[in-house]
Amino acid sequence: MTTSMTKHALVVRGGWTGHQPVETTDSFLPFLKEHGYDVRVEDETTVYTETEYMADVAVVVQTNTMNTIAGDELSGLVAAVANGTGLAGWHGGIADSYRNSSEYLQLIGGQFATHPAKAPRDELPDDGTDCFVRHTIDIVPERADHPIVAGISDFELTTEQYWVLSDAYNDVLATTTIAARDFDPWHRPITCPAIWTRQWGDGRIFVSTPGHDLGVLNDKNVRTIIERGILWASR
Repeated sequence: MTTSMTKHALVVRGGWTGHQPVETTDSFLPFLKEHGYDVRVEDETTVYTETEYMADVAVVVQTNTMNTIAGDELSGLVAAVANGTGLAGWHGGIADSYRNSSEYLQLIGGQFATHPAKAPRDELPDDGTDCFVRHTIDIVPERADHPIVAGISDFELTTEQYWVLSDAYNDVLATTTIAARDFDPWHRPITCPAIWTRQWGDGRIFVSTPGHDLGVLNDKNVRTIIERGILWASR
């Protein structure tokens, strides 16, 4: 339950530096401030144990890839969301954050499994773009009027395409279909959620799998979806 008139946004960032956690979250700070949020930025998850503060946070924006989280920190985050704090994020910063916690996986509703390479392993350039493939983000027709994706048509990106393990509790707003190529070990295309929301107690969760780096986040469609997702998740 919010206890003050000020809207508080908490940015939690860290983990694998290849996802540019500092640069990408910095790029959203002006947006948050323009929408009236008092913003706190943390490089550690210990903030999740600050029960009184977390009870007053309207939305957590998290990008914390391949990190770990202590039990009391995770309990604080889960309790805050269940009590109405929103949680929003993109790419591995939310869908591949705490591999040590099945409870976090249940909270988020999707876990990164892989991003297929663009060519057989022995043909890859090893230049940072090995898994940058051209693919489409398909808006789910039945959800096209959702405020996060309203007015946005299917669009293409050249970046990592996330294969995620997920469950049926997600409200999927967009999908992406991973091809089955001659050199792949899987035998048919796989359609995965690319953008989804989730209700947890009184809280809202928003996840966008596009968002590998600033280049992707500067795509007009991706930026618009994430900005809307943050506002939608906010209490």
